[in-house]
Amino acid sequence: MAITTKERAQGAIIGAFIGDALALGCHWYYDLEEQYKDYGTWITDYTTPKKGRYHENQKAGDSSQAGFILKLMINSILDNNGYDQEDFCKKIDEELFTKIDGIPTHGPGGYTSQSIREVYRQRVEQKLDWSEVGSQADTTEAIERTLALAVRYAYEPQKLAKSISHNTFLTQVDDIVGSMTVAYGAILAQLIQGEKLDEDISNKLMKLVKTKQLPFHAVTSDNFQPPKPGSKDPSNIGLFASPDALLSPSFIAKAAKDPQIQIEPAWKVSLVYGMPCAIYHMLPACYYLAARFNNDFESAILHSLNGGGQNQARSILTGALVGAQVGIKNIPQRFIDGLNEKEELLALAQKLSKQVGKSLND
Repeated sequence: MAITTKERAQGAIIGAFIGDALALGCHWYYDLEEQYKDYGTWITDYTTPKKGRYHENQKAGDSSQAGFILKLMINSILDNNGYDQEDFCKKIDEELFTKIDGIPTHGPGGYTSQSIREVYRQRVEQKLDWSEVGSQADTTEAIERTLALAVRYAYEPQKLAKSISHNTFLTQVDDIVGSMTVAYGAILAQLIQGEKLDEDISNKLMKLVKTKQLPFHAVTSDNFQPPKPGSKDPSNIGLFASPDALLSPSFIAKAAKDPQIQIEPAWKVSLVYGMPCAIYHMLPACYYLAARFNNDFESAILHSLNGGGQNQARSILTGALVGAQVGIKNIPQRFIDGLNEKEELLALAQKLSKQVGKSLND
């Protein structure tokens, strides 16, 4: 039976929340022997953080602060039938910044990330306007909230790119981070439309670049061929200097399906691409797992989880990509039932899915 757009949208959102909560207990173990000592050699369910670890006062099945912010984003979208930056900033000021103090191990979820800490200090302590804030954090923190914008604007690439880039630059001002964040959103949107995360996905995205629906610079003609002779100015000049963030997923997806390229077991993708938090470690691993286990949510999320390091970001992003491919009905029920905010999160996902494809002018 075909998976509907609404089911894919809900799968992406719930998949992200599952990935977030699954990694809460076993977050940031860079020594895998220590992880094995605390949780065994293969983690299959929600875990409670150990004393002295990150999120130590949270319970198994809780959301981290990334999940808390993702909820704020979804509620803002629902309140405004789309992205309203002023409303989102107001929610951050009133519902997050009143609960944190700039210290890492504090606030909703038990930990506040680098970009949020820096913007908190700029907004609350330095009294800067939202137009003046931002950090150099090279992480996936913006993707973890803007994936909801990719869902909302899955059929509207220009609005997707504009809303995601604007929201990203509130907290992370690096252009490479911005381009990779928008690229992830564009890929997630393709999956919600029913496209596959395979070696052809970059060609589909580049067609959107050529028609100026995605703001990336491109100089080649179709299928990455050289510029056509005699063309006065073959380049498509966009917000981002290069389309490479749109191109890498196809190569990674091709590698995931190539029998001569083996990463076994699949969790070792974290060793291949790196355990740290930076976006250039996270995204290749997520794309690999989402392409390799495109119809198997459990395998994708558990291999992401058990890879150690920044497994929370890895699992949020992988959960969204695979959730979009399988749809909410094909996410194992035990993962949904284990969420402590199950009813609230399901309701948010369902409401957001009803807006997918709708114009702000509807």
